Amino acid sequence: MKRTSVAHLNCSIAQALEVVGEWWTLLVVRNLMFGQRRFEAIQADLGIARNILSDRLTTLVDHGVVEKVRYQEHPERFEYHLTDKGRDLFPVIAALLAWGDRWSSPEGAPVHLLHRCGEIASPKVVCDRCGEPLALSDVRAKAGPGWRRPRAGATADG
Repeated sequence: MKRTSVAHLNCSIAQALEVVGEWWTLLVVRNLMFGQRRFEAIQADLGIARNILSDRLTTLVDHGVVEKVRYQEHPERFEYHLTDKGRDLFPVIAALLAWGDRWSSPEGAPVHLLHRCGEIASPKVVCDRCGEPLALSDVRAKAGPGWRRPRAGATADG
């Protein structure tokens, strides 16, 4: 069953979900971030069906999140590398990791992020202006340059 598209919504979250919203997609990105670049390795690690992995990788390539790099000519074989756009998903992956550790890992974190300083790091979202932590209670939404008022009578179909 194909999920419903949210591409019609004027929302940056909805637009991001059009690219990475399928539940296997961020797991594929996670594996790429942690060094798995070959189809067979990702497929074996995740236990994902080959056709689904192929579809997810194609979507990521089509949206410029991943680039396909040939590493062998005969037979032709490829690796998948994150682009800058793909590497920019790291804070999303790190935040999901922290949330999952807190709310879904009663036995403790399955994986720690070891920072280059040598310490285990916990992701924290901070204001890029003042450096203070961002919490829902400290922010409010304000219309940005891309905001537009919804059309009267608009439906999900347009």
